[in-house]
Amino acid sequence: MAIASLPLSLGALVGIGLSGGFVWWEVGRYATPQVPVTLFDERRELFGYTAGLFVGVPIAIAYVLFALSLSNGALPSALLFLGLLVGGTEVAQWALLRSRFWGRSDSGPFYALGYRAAIGGIVGLALVTQYLSVATATADGIALVVLDSTAVVALEVAGALLSLRGAPGSGQVGGGPASGAIFGAVGFFLLGLGPIGGEAAAFAGALVALFGAVLVYRRLRSILASVPAPSAGPPPPRSGTPPSYGRTDGGSGARGGPRADRP
Repeated sequence: MAIASLPLSLGALVGIGLSGGFVWWEVGRYATPQVPVTLFDERRELFGYTAGLFVGVPIAIAYVLFALSLSNGALPSALLFLGLLVGGTEVAQWALLRSRFWGRSDSGPFYALGYRAAIGGIVGLALVTQYLSVATATADGIALVVLDSTAVVALEVAGALLSLRGAPGSGQVGGGPASGAIFGAVGFFLLGLGPIGGEAAAFAGALVALFGAVLVYRRLRSILASVPAPSAGPPPPRSGTPPSYGRTDGGSGARGGPRADRP
C-alpha cells in the first residue's frame, strides 16, 4: 500500500506545491505587511482555494480522458473531453464569482485566482500520478511531467484573469468567459501534443503553452493592483475631506475596524 500511494504523494507534492506556492507568493503580495491594507479577505481566499481542490477532481478526470483520447487517435472524443475540461472550468469560475460568499465584493479576482490555481494543482497531481503509475520514470519523463504541471497551473491562473470582463482602469482589453475558454482550449491542446508528435513535440508544446500563459498573466496582472482596499467602516463624523478608502488620514493601514469584505 505504501508503494501504491507513492505516485499519489509525489503528485500531491508537485501539484499542490506549485499551486499553493503561487497563491502564497503572488496573492500574498497584496496582503499585509506587503501592502498597507490587505485587498481581500484571507479566510475567503483560503476557502476558495480549498473549494478549487474539490472542483479540480472532475476537471482532472476530463483532462486525463482528453489526453488518452488524443494519444489513441480518437479526435472526436478528445475534443469532447477538451470541451468538458475548458467549459467546466469556466462554469466553475462563473459560479464562484456569482455566489453570495465570494462574489459580493471587489476582491473577486483574488478569489478566482486562488480557485483556479487549486484546480490546476489537482490536474498537475493527476499528471504526475498517472506518469509514475504507468511508466518507468526517466529524467526526461520527470522533467516533462513537471513542466506540464507548471504549464497547467500557469494556464489556469492566466485564464482566471482573462475570463474576467474588462473594467475601466483595470488595464484589461476585452476578456470574458469566451476569451478564457479559447485561451484554455489552445493551451491544453498544446499540452496534448506529446503522444502525437513524440518527446520533442511534448516539450515544445508545454514550453509554448507556459510562455503564452506567462505573457497573458503579466499583461493582466494590473487587475489585482486595481482592486480597492476593503473599507474599514464609515469615517468618524467630522468636517473636511473624509479619509481615503480603507485607510486613515495618517496613511497607516486600517486594520482594526470591521471590514465590508468580511461576512
